[in-house]
Amino acid sequence: MIQKKQIIDFVAQHLEGSPNYLTDVSVSADNTITIEIDNDYGVDIDDCVALSRHLESKLDRDTEDFELTVTSAGLSSPFKILRQYKKYEGKEVEVLSKNGQKFTGILRSSDDNGFTISIIKKVKPEGAKRKIEVEEDIRFAFDEVKYTKYLIRFK
Repeated sequence: MIQKKQIIDFVAQHLEGSPNYLTDVSVSADNTITIEIDNDYGVDIDDCVALSRHLESKLDRDTEDFELTVTSAGLSSPFKILRQYKKYEGKEVEVLSKNGQKFTGILRSSDDNGFTISIIKKVKPEGAKRKIEVEEDIRFAFDEVKYTKYLIRFK
């Protein structure tokens, strides 16, 4: 069986010095290898093809048969690494917490421990007749969320 660590090393070797970065690697028991890469400005098909060819040259089909897929992180794919959070700071995101609550807001900041989004919520001040919109920052640890992804809106 092909080892995930081996694939990560081959990918790191190929991506070194390029604007692309690895977001995910999976290797199944039947040697189905799926690699996802991203770039702060967008990944094009040539990047995926080049990485695929590099990996094909490093792996020996005579020793072990495998299926290889190299793909880019889709625009609506959940974030998997901190660099993706950094990429989308200042943009609108959707967060699903592990307790099932869904939040939509602007990704304000992110660090090694988690991230902060600003949401708009309506509150009714005491004595007021109507609710007003108030901005609130919510901090999440990475292990508190099921997913975070870029929110695409068509206006």
